[in-house]
Amino acid sequence: MTEPTGPLRGLRVVDLTRVLAGPTCTQMLGDLGAEVIKIERPEAGDDTRGFAPPYVPNTRESAYFVGVNRNKQSVTVDIARPEGQAIVHKLLETADILVENFKVGALAKYGLGWEQLKEKYPGLIYCSITGFGQTGPYAPRPGYDALIQAMGGVMSLTGEPEGEPQKVGIPVADLFAGLYGTIGVLAALRHKQATGQGQQIDIGMLDTHVAWLANQGMNYLATGENPPRLGNQHPNIVPYQVFPTADGYMVLSIGNDPTFERFCKNFALEHLLADERYATNAARVGNRALVTETLTAVTKTRPTKEWIEKLEALKIGCGPINTLKDVFADPHVVARNMVVEMPHASGESVKVIANPVKLSATPPDYRSAAPVLGQHTESVLSGLGYSEAEIAAMRQGGIV
Repeated sequence: MTEPTGPLRGLRVVDLTRVLAGPTCTQMLGDLGAEVIKIERPEAGDDTRGFAPPYVPNTRESAYFVGVNRNKQSVTVDIARPEGQAIVHKLLETADILVENFKVGALAKYGLGWEQLKEKYPGLIYCSITGFGQTGPYAPRPGYDALIQAMGGVMSLTGEPEGEPQKVGIPVADLFAGLYGTIGVLAALRHKQATGQGQQIDIGMLDTHVAWLANQGMNYLATGENPPRLGNQHPNIVPYQVFPTADGYMVLSIGNDPTFERFCKNFALEHLLADERYATNAARVGNRALVTETLTAVTKTRPTKEWIEKLEALKIGCGPINTLKDVFADPHVVARNMVVEMPHASGESVKVIANPVKLSATPPDYRSAAPVLGQHTESVLSGLGYSEAEIAAMRQGGIV
């Protein structure tokens, strides 16, 4: 592992997370330069090590695990054992941040809950990421991405109007919770810098899901009416949706009236501008089906590539519907260096999706690929003062 160069260099994170929401948070902190020590169960490790296939080529590492655990050191510790708890306490003596996503109250069984640690480590920032937060009637429940998407309302908004509710195709509830956790940690670091005091950060996946209902949530609060599912259409802007072309589909995003006027004048639709049903965005929203039918007859006349070329020349928002193969071959994605190749402990190199945060002075760095299970146990424990004999004895006893 090379020396960190990011803005969080010098900070130590004790990572008691697994699966996706917590590891997303700690990987972001690691990418920004923090030292992240990931505590994993001996022999088993993070659950996502078993979320396979697919595996990273020529390794036995799951693609899922490798995607959210770079820039971390893996230390296997049984925190259910007093000796394992002692190891975590030794780490906390020099740590700035602890991130965990155990069920509410679970870590207290091991003497590692916030209430047990806050007096001993007054500067500790303790980030808890759970399904429903530390308080409220659902606090004891486990949280899962699809469950949160359902309970948080997003599934009711996603899918075709006459079809069944749909979840988003990636685990957005987990990812948003992890990123909000990172935001909380960064805010708490600023407070600690000013006062020397740590604090607990309480992230509930359902809370974060409700928070990003955004315009749809506000539409409900403004009207008291549940927004309907609109498939690939926008609730407040028309036309802003998927349209068929002569050979496939495209997204057409006409965000305001001047752009709609430009579209009509360039594609033999100028007569629509004199029709009050099309004249303003509010009118078009009220006549959504008519507008969609009218424009569909036009978009079907040209292939996608031709539409994209013509619309881009007119500075009208548009885009193809890319497969992931298309995405990773896209010249803009390539130019933005959104895939990074890193050496892995297996001796192979692994491709990972890059951090999207572009910092001019202290950009994210890529020091090490996701570790194999227990890869850093000896080196970290040695750094804590344990002798080779003590480490060997703990390994023999299943503590590490």
